[in-house]
Amino acid sequence: MTAAAQRTGRAFPWFVVIALLTASLTLRAPILAVTPVLRDIERAFGVDATTVSLLTTLPILMFAAVTPIAALVIRRAGAEIALLVCLSATVVGTLLRVIPGFGWMLTGMIVIGAGITIGNVVVPVIIRRDVPPGQVAAVTAGYAALLNVGSLIVTLGTAPLARQIGWSAAILSWIWITLLGLVLWLLHMWRDRVPGETWAERYSGESGGAAASAREDIVLTGPVPTVSGDRSLLRRPIVWLLVATFCCQSAGYYALSTWLPTLIGETTGSDATQAGAFASIFQGAGIVGALLVPLLAHRLPIAAPAAVVSACWLGLSAGLLFAPDLFLLWTAVGGVAHGGGFVVVITVLVKNARTDAEAGAGSALVQGGGYVFGALGAPVIGAVHEATGGWTAPLGVTLSLAAGFTVFLASAIVVSRR
Repeated sequence: MTAAAQRTGRAFPWFVVIALLTASLTLRAPILAVTPVLRDIERAFGVDATTVSLLTTLPILMFAAVTPIAALVIRRAGAEIALLVCLSATVVGTLLRVIPGFGWMLTGMIVIGAGITIGNVVVPVIIRRDVPPGQVAAVTAGYAALLNVGSLIVTLGTAPLARQIGWSAAILSWIWITLLGLVLWLLHMWRDRVPGETWAERYSGESGGAAASAREDIVLTGPVPTVSGDRSLLRRPIVWLLVATFCCQSAGYYALSTWLPTLIGETTGSDATQAGAFASIFQGAGIVGALLVPLLAHRLPIAAPAAVVSACWLGLSAGLLFAPDLFLLWTAVGGVAHGGGFVVVITVLVKNARTDAEAGAGSALVQGGGYVFGALGAPVIGAVHEATGGWTAPLGVTLSLAAGFTVFLASAIVVSRR
């Protein structure tokens, strides 16, 4: 019997899915928790805007650098242990970054980024392995939505907490989200045990059964899969156009996620609590974008959702530049852009892949390159703001990234039709 047939015949794994979705809340939130209090961190450690932006830059670099290690961890230790490592590393990193000293903050963020990278790769593996095929799309959509929910919670809540208990305690307080996911995942592993079988036997990636299934699926299901040795992929123009598209998407998203609370606060005169609440719309609206693109793509040619996402990216920066009083509208529009941008890029890639292996290798190349370039977004915006003393030039940079996203994505769609 095939793995798909076995999954079809099983009952829906409610406890696994609940534990997995709870863990998903922590796969972006710890990185973004610092963004509403960046100015407080600057003042506390006497660093400039470019340096403080490393707090979000270094974890993003981990997304690209640690992916091969993440794949190895899953293969050798199994999917369950891999997610346990992800959550445990996030807890450790969260504790490290509240030790006095900016170096400890950076170290904690690196550990968090490495842990989250493993989670990024293994969650889709577990979904494909354990969830019946008919529910995979719904659970995957829930996973994508909860990434944004976690980001929304910390962006909205960090600043008011910082006013009451200080910024360091405020970013530490979100550890409860990770601990909840960790406890639920440990309970799943305890419930899933077999009497007389050790954890090493049960969850080793070298054994058969479910772990072996996860090992087989990793190239196709991980969000940043391992690149295969097929060099013909490198000769396809559409792949490089999508690499460029995702570079613009990633740099724009992380630049704005890092600096939007500060930008809104300084341009509107809002205090940190209000600015964080306003900026949280950017994260919350990402849920809409992630769900909207598949709906449009199901009913219309891929050019339609691509046009919507491109217009939203352009509207965010252009709106903040030329009609800043409508910043609530532009942040909502931008949320749709970043939530749908990832989906539309991967959809174009998958639709034009000639084989499953090419889809996996292409995804690795597109996302790996995108995360490396995306890590530059926050420090560049911080440096431009520091140099000019305002937000007009930084928004000009993000508008240029939006224009690049639009041109490269449109070109990729045109090439795909040839």
